[in-house]
Amino acid sequence: GNCEDPKTEATATRGYIIRNKALTIVGQSRTETILETKAGYGIYFENSYGSTLSNLTITGGVRDADGNATDAAVVVRNSRVTVQGVNIINNDNRIDTVVVGIGGIYGREGAEINAVDCRIINNGWDGIALYRGAVATIIDCVIRTGRGAGIGATWDASSVAYRNEVSGYWKGIGAFGNSWVIARNNLVRDNLGWGMIATGQAYMDMTNNVIYHNGNCGIAPWSSESRGRIVNNIITQNGWRDEWVCPCVGVWNYGDWAKWEFANNIVWDNKEDNYRDIWDHTGFNGNISEDPMFTGEGDFRLRDDSPAINGGNPEGCTNHLGARFDRDQRGLARTGRCDTGAFEANLY
Repeated sequence: GNCEDPKTEATATRGYIIRNKALTIVGQSRTETILETKAGYGIYFENSYGSTLSNLTITGGVRDADGNATDAAVVVRNSRVTVQGVNIINNDNRIDTVVVGIGGIYGREGAEINAVDCRIINNGWDGIALYRGAVATIIDCVIRTGRGAGIGATWDASSVAYRNEVSGYWKGIGAFGNSWVIARNNLVRDNLGWGMIATGQAYMDMTNNVIYHNGNCGIAPWSSESRGRIVNNIITQNGWRDEWVCPCVGVWNYGDWAKWEFANNIVWDNKEDNYRDIWDHTGFNGNISEDPMFTGEGDFRLRDDSPAINGGNPEGCTNHLGARFDRDQRGLARTGRCDTGAFEANLY
């Protein structure tokens, strides 16, 4: 999937293959239907348009010895697949001769993936990885405890990541190569290095996210050719470990800052500084540095007196389909208003 030549041959094992047909696989429940794959490619979809995988658990993968194998619990190639209500857990087998492990869901060339309400936990490499033209919509997933990136798009892949929780990876959400990533209303917390990163020639739209307590920096444009928007985010308490891949700050510019829109963010209480290699944006373009006043420990909804309420740019407050969702306590649209952060008032 990530080789210089996509036709590079690799030796890999597989648990199940769905090829040249569409198949609907529905389990009894996540706890009662368990597929223990004992393979590098747990479930492999190829030339399968319209398949669905739901209501079960995929576990027990075994890493292949060939480092070029795109090992993951679910691998999609030249297929359109929905993965909904699935636990992808404990595919954490590793071998000493191969750096990479087994990922959660991987989209290879020609993949179209809808991942909804999945729990991708304790696997050996990226949570969701997209290569070479793969397209994915990732909604309401918990992606926790792995290596690599929680959600990563590279080559010319593209994705919409909406309302996910990503934690415990080296990188939370990343856009690499010349990929295109829209990341909105995500909670990106407690990753070891970066919270959100854009590098290469990637475009990344980071809007209404909470980027909290990541090991080094919260957000990093990491190349002179990456570009995009950083709007309506709460970036706070990043930098809890020694510097590893970037300074322990909220926002680190290691690229061309002129290619980024940066507005209406709360950047507050990051370990070494709120900004590095750019000027302090506090007080400009709606950016502030104040306690966002979350509801409580581990609860990232906003208190009624939070400065994040009505602090966002209304143009950012749209879901991935472009629809407004900001509401007051009666459920009525608050026209022209928007909150900062992932958890808008009365949205959850």
